[in-house]
Parts: sequence; C-alpha cells; structure tokens
Amino acid sequence: MTDAPAPGADVPDGLDVFDPRRYAAGIPHECYRLLRERHPVAWQPEPEVLGWPAGPGFWAVTRHADTVRVLRDHATYSSWLGATQIRDPDPADLPFLRRTMLNQDPRRSAGDHGRLRRLVARAFTPARVDAFADRVCDRARNLLCAARDAAVDGAADLVTAVTDEYALLNLTDLLGIPAADRGLLLDWTVRIIGYQDPEDAPAPQLGPDGKPLNPRSPALLVEMFDYARELAAYKRAHPADDVMTALAASELAPGELEMFFFLLTVAGNDTVRSAAPGGLLALAGAPDAYRRLARGEVPVERAVEELLRVHPPVLSFRRTAAVDTVLAGQPIRAGDKVVVFHASANHDERVFSAPGRLDLGRDPNPHVSFGDGPHVCLGAHFARLQLRTLYEQWRDLMPAPELAAPPRRLVSNFINGITRLPLRVSGPPA
Repeated sequence: MTDAPAPGADVPDGLDVFDPRRYAAGIPHECYRLLRERHPVAWQPEPEVLGWPAGPGFWAVTRHADTVRVLRDHATYSSWLGATQIRDPDPADLPFLRRTMLNQDPRRSAGDHGRLRRLVARAFTPARVDAFADRVCDRARNLLCAARDAAVDGAADLVTAVTDEYALLNLTDLLGIPAADRGLLLDWTVRIIGYQDPEDAPAPQLGPDGKPLNPRSPALLVEMFDYARELAAYKRAHPADDVMTALAASELAPGELEMFFFLLTVAGNDTVRSAAPGGLLALAGAPDAYRRLARGEVPVERAVEELLRVHPPVLSFRRTAAVDTVLAGQPIRAGDKVVVFHASANHDERVFSAPGRLDLGRDPNPHVSFGDGPHVCLGAHFARLQLRTLYEQWRDLMPAPELAAPPRRLVSNFINGITRLPLRVSGPPA
C-alpha cells in the first residue's frame, strides 16, 4: 500500500468521508456532492480514530459511473488483494479472509469465486425464498401489532420492537437455525458490524500491542465457526428444506462452510436490519410521498427500490488496484486502496434527476445499493421480499410514519445503520 497520494492528486480540504463518527449525524450528502463535482476520485487520509490505528489512505470514488466501473472490473480493482474493508487487515489474516467469495476475484481465485457463488445460489433459490412469503407476512403483521399494543405515549422504538427481530427471525427461518440459538446471531452481528460504535458494540478485545483486534479476525470468530460446524453436522443427520441443510450437503470444504455461515449470518441479517428502519425513516421525512404509497398510486416494489436508493444498507466497499490505472482522470498506482461510496453514487445528478427528492415511483432506478458486477448481493431477492412485505403491512396497519424523537444512527463508515427509531405507532392507518 502507498502512504501518500499519487503525484498530482488533490487532497480536498474538509471533505472527509472516512471518519465513522461523521455518519452518526447522517449521510454527508453535501460533502459527497462536492466530491462528485470537483474531486470524483479523491485522496482520503486514514487517521487513527476511536482507538483504531491509522492507515495509509485511500481513493474515494463518489460518482455512479466510476463506482460501477470499479465494482465490475475485478481484474483492475481486486477484492482478493486486500479484502473489502477500508481498514487494512492483518497480513496474517488475509489467507483466512480469502476463503469467502466476498474477498475473491473471479480470475485470481482459481475458480473458487464462481464455484462458491453457484453453490450458494443453488441453496438460496428464489423458490425457496418465496416459500417463506406467508411466514414473513405474518411476522411483519405480528411485530407491528405488538409494537402498537406496547406503545408508550403512542410511540415505540421500531428498531428494538420490530426491525431487529424481523430481520433476524426471517433469516434464521431461511437458514434453519433452531429457535433457542437465534440470539447468538444477533450478538455476533452487533459485534462484527457495530465495532466502530462505542455504544452499539461491546468493548473491543485488545491485542498484545494494546490496539483493538479486528472483530473479523479468525481468533475472534472461533465461537461462530464452532457453531457452524455443529449445525452442519446436525443438518446432515436431520435434513430439512433450509439453506444450511443444502450447504451442509454440498461439496463445500469445512473452512468454506464456516465462512459462508459467517457471510450469511452477518450480511444476510444486517442488510434488512439496516435497510428496514432506514426506509421507514425516509418515509417519515416525506409525508407527501408516503400518502402516494398509502393511496396505491405507486407500486410497493418500485417504492422499495427508491427507499434502497436513499438508504443503502452499505455505505462503502473497498478494492485494491491490481495494476497502475487511471480512473476519472486520476492516476492510481498498483496497491492503492480504492473505496466506492454507494450512498454518493445513488445521489449522482448525472444519473438521478432531483436525487435529494424521495420519488417512490422513480423509474428507471439503477441504484447500487446491492452492489454490481461479480459480487452483486446473492440475497437481494430475499431482502426485497422482506422490505416489500414490511412496508405493505405498515401501510395497511399503521399510521403515517412520524418521528416521536430523534433517531440514532450507527457510528460506522461501512454500515448505514439505525440503532434507534422512535416512531408514532398509535392511530388509524393513513
């Protein structure tokens, strides 16, 4: 990795999109806009933040076309070389991280990436997902009604009352996790996803040098991997129509199955766990748009895409330049980190008219909230099913979304999380 920008690079003064604390106040859309306009590929320093060590810096990619180019061109912009988080992993952890298809390249990984995607695609079929539609609908209705019945002064925190449980229980049903074990998945997700947030995650474990250990390092995932092996053995002995049975019966090596369980547990849970409250928050801020949805003037499927555009579950993904290249006129050297910012790409004026307006009928809507290229989200169909169902049930059962108190956002430059969302839940449907 380089420790300074390439010759001739601008380091935009005050246009910092790295500091995770910045996102606790909301997505920095004005900062993104200025970067798109003036510095579409901008050097960002990586200072020490919240006890996490400093890094060498990276290129922030903020326009839609450049984001899509980076995500599609795996030969130039590699997931395998440095994995997919902004912070550099410990070099000793890289072989471990490369076991998951998220951190592989189709060509560089000796065929493993395509093989692994095909295996999980066979386990995660649309037919299997769609078979859960009635159960997902019942769960959305029951959780919303329970939140309304337990409201205090007509309000409830939708994160703790509805969306955390909704995302977790839907995923564990699909995977085939026994009910008694489901709390483990939420604990693991919070530890791994919320690690930058002093309030949301447990205190980090420290290494011998006194620095926090990466929660994705193998030393801190032993409990999860032990559970994955035990669950797979149980599924082989007691097969069922669920994803873990399909994976346990596949030709996955033990280490590959463990990493799949890690990926599905964390990414599969947190995608909806972040997107669902984010969509409700967006609707609370746009009452006219919500009225159109409530009156049936826009299809819920199209509204889901617009809510994903304005509140993508993931804020950023990192690649590493495999060769010297040029992006949007900016020279980039082999080894440089290149980070795409999904929320910025989704607001690019070159692609989306009036990007700051919530237009639930927007069509076309080529957002990149589920990525693009060889790493596009395999669970997108399941996520869309859950989001569509939740918004439909809210529309049918609940009053128009209205904030009862300020929300709290996750301190993170990776996940676009909402940790508290107090909404009015008493009153007739709009």
